[in-house]
Amino acid sequence: MRPQVDPAHYLKGYDTKQRFASYWHQINEMLELAPDNTLEIGIGNSFVSDYLRKIKFNIITLDLDERLLPDVAASVTYIPFKNESFDLVVCCELLEHIPFQFFHQALSEIRRVTRNYAIISLPDCSRVCRIQIQIPKYGEIKKLIELPRLKIPKHKFDGEHYWEIGKYEYPLEKITDIITKTRFCINKCYRVFEIPYHRFFILIKEVS
Repeated sequence: MRPQVDPAHYLKGYDTKQRFASYWHQINEMLELAPDNTLEIGIGNSFVSDYLRKIKFNIITLDLDERLLPDVAASVTYIPFKNESFDLVVCCELLEHIPFQFFHQALSEIRRVTRNYAIISLPDCSRVCRIQIQIPKYGEIKKLIELPRLKIPKHKFDGEHYWEIGKYEYPLEKITDIITKTRFCINKCYRVFEIPYHRFFILIKEVS
């Protein structure tokens, strides 16, 4: 289902300065939630899990691609763990790699195996203007202002992404509606200032 990615992909200019800012947000959100145990779905280049393990953070990795050496090789649509196995499940920049028709199923599996929280990030191609101002004696002001499009583009599969927020069939409202129908509460939703293409969702599992 998910296109196989050559591990060398993560060594050829993949880790930009902007992407490291996204890693920082991912790690910071995880540390703030302070879970007893965490499942990371989509290992990528292992930067996040390697860093967290160095500070004694309890994390298990899962990925469909065995070549990336995850702890468990499996799909996000069929996670091989019992219900509520983890305090937190993290899935960043991965769900766009599966056809949109499986988005709800993947979220349902994430909800099933988490006891409390989930963190996901998805690509958002909506246009923004970034404003950053340093004011003496006041500090720094950062603001993202979304810009309207005269024509919303349709998404074309590029060999990696089946869909992205902001494309013709995938408005943000549609994505948040599916998330809430999966019985997650959206505690936070924001775009990373340094890389607005990455939109984070901090989710809380609704109690049955």
